[in-house]
Order: sequence, then C-alpha cells, then structure tokens
Amino acid sequence: MKHEIIGTVMPMVELELDPGETVYAQTGAMQWMTEEIEMETNMRGGIFGGIKRRMSGGDMFLAHFSSRTPGGRVAFGHSFPGRILEVQVGETPMVCQKRAFLCATEGVDYDVAFQKRLGTGLFGGEGFIMQRFSGEGTVFVEMDGEAVMRELGPGQKLRMETGALGMCDAGMNIDIQMVKGVKNMFLGGEGLFLTTVEGPGRVWIQTMPAQNMAGEISKFLPSKD
Repeated sequence: MKHEIIGTVMPMVELELDPGETVYAQTGAMQWMTEEIEMETNMRGGIFGGIKRRMSGGDMFLAHFSSRTPGGRVAFGHSFPGRILEVQVGETPMVCQKRAFLCATEGVDYDVAFQKRLGTGLFGGEGFIMQRFSGEGTVFVEMDGEAVMRELGPGQKLRMETGALGMCDAGMNIDIQMVKGVKNMFLGGEGLFLTTVEGPGRVWIQTMPAQNMAGEISKFLPSKD
C-alpha cells in the first residue's frame, strides 16, 4: 500500500491499494475514491466490538475499502484542524485519545483501553476510555493541532496539560498529579492538575486539544444575554 498525506491545517491521507489489500475507516471519513474501489460497511468484531468502539469515541460500524484492480485510490480526511500521523503497529500496541482513529490496514486490531486510575479518568482530559491499536500493520490517527513526539527512558516522566496527551506506547504509566503551590494552581493558568506519563516508551503531545480550541472560539461567539 502506498500513501500520501496531503495538506496542512485540514489534511487528508490518500491511499493506493492493490488487489487483496483492504483498509477500514470510521464511517464518514472517506473524502473520495476511484471507481476501482469497493466499499463494504459492517460491524467489525460484532456487536460487542461496536459497543466498545462507541465507548471510545468511535463508530459502531466501520467502512472497509478494497480495490478490484491495481492502483485503486481512496482518501480520508481529518475531522478537526491538526495532523494526520502514520503509525506502524507491531510488537508494541499504541494507546490514543478518543477520536484519534482515522483508518487502518486489515492487520490492525482496534480496541479500547481503560484507565486504571480513577483520577486519570476524572481529571486527565483523556477520560476513562482511550483507543488501543495492536496487531500488525499501519494505522493513521488524528492529532489536535501539531504533534510532538518524545521518547522517555525507564522511570523518566513528562508532565503536560490535561488533554495534551495524544498517543503513547501501551504499557506506559499515565497518572494525574496536582499542580504544586497555591499560586501556581490559581494564577499559573495551567489548572489544578497535570497529566504525567512515565517511560519507557514514546509519547505524542498535541499542541491544541479540541477542548482548548473550543474554549478559545467561545470567547468570540455572541452572548445570549
């Protein structure tokens, strides 16, 4: 499978498929496809699989795309200003924020990951349930704003604002810590809590979480009063 990520602020990924290659995507993500492409929509993983995807911010049904002849093309678009990242899934599964999944090759398993810590689910911005990708293949995910990757060593920690965690290697410890110092809490502008990710592993930080952008836009909307 060949691919090209096109665009900047609202990008799309264009895939070129050969016969026997299939990708699946969120329903409604497809932007265009050539006549060689066939689409089939089903509930991958059955009803239980559909329910779990819905819990993680995805759709119960997924659309599958395959090509009848060599060179069939299909394109999927970003639903929010940001980046589309190509992730190779193999020995290390990946955990992503809700809404991250865009499309993937058939060998990738799309599941959910439950936060083990109550505080992380309540205050972390990522919620109790995240999206988990395992198996073997390629998955394309959506990040809010720009995306910065950092690789952490064993025991190394990285703290970030709640909602900034876009993706990380599965198995990394994700926790919530209260900001130290009363002045920092109420005058620092970062809120009461920070998300802490502990290595070893890779972590992707997104620069403009959807909730932050919504808050900035709301300042310019007309008041109901």
